[in-house]
Amino acid sequence: QVQLVQTGGELGQAGGSLRLSCKFSGRDSPKALIAWFRQASGKEREFVGRISWTGRITDYSDSVKGRFTISRDLANNTVTLQMNNLKPEDTAVYYCAARTRPDYVTDYAVRRESEYDYWGQGTQVTVSS
Repeated sequence: QVQLVQTGGELGQAGGSLRLSCKFSGRDSPKALIAWFRQASGKEREFVGRISWTGRITDYSDSVKGRFTISRDLANNTVTLQMNNLKPEDTAVYYCAARTRPDYVTDYAVRRESEYDYWGQGTQVTVSS
């Protein structure tokens, strides 16, 4: 079992920055793969990025690569999504998610929301132009 609680800024301007945090807890949480997804109004939920349980491996979608950074604080069980150079198209509900399955997952499959078992409550992020 993993519990995920999201906190962080919700309103930003184009070119500015926002930070979202995801604090996780539960027996299986320390070694969980954590990912961020987002869902814009009227669109399907999409992969934003992910970080391994060690924090050493990160991966990002092309739409955010170079602008967003995911980091992991192992001591405090927190994953942070730092969003820089924001664009209006970054407006969406953002979710953190945890994968605790022990089986191997490919770099392709790990971007599917079906690979994740636990989800945060979601945070609306709005970027004005």
